[in-house]
Amino acid sequence: MSDKPSVLFVCVHNAGRSQMAAGWLAHLAEGRIEVRSAGSAPADQVNPVAVEAMREVGIDIADQSPKILTVDAVEASDVCITMGCGDVCPVFPGKRYLDWTLDDPAGQGIAPVRVIRDEIKARVEGLIGELLA
Repeated sequence: MSDKPSVLFVCVHNAGRSQMAAGWLAHLAEGRIEVRSAGSAPADQVNPVAVEAMREVGIDIADQSPKILTVDAVEASDVCITMGCGDVCPVFPGKRYLDWTLDDPAGQGIAPVRVIRDEIKARVEGLIGELLA
């Protein structure tokens, strides 16, 4: 068991928002927070526009792959952040749950995905401030 806080980002396809959030958290927390991401209906690959948007800010998520949401992943996390996946996330007592309402980058061009990326960064920075305070 680690004494580091742990965060699970969940969206439907685990291909855009949750992958960008995990990339930001891993980068900005510099190993001080465990990072997981998953989806209720994972896509075949991470959204290439999300990969491009993150690459623009020096974060490479190209080696990531969408993962299925499991009870174990939720159970192992201190904070579960959902992003438009409704009620599919299992709820456990003692866990902190947040729902971040963010536009879905699926099917969007680079300009709107940059806006989503930057909004995610701001939220992740706030989360880091709370978890490492």
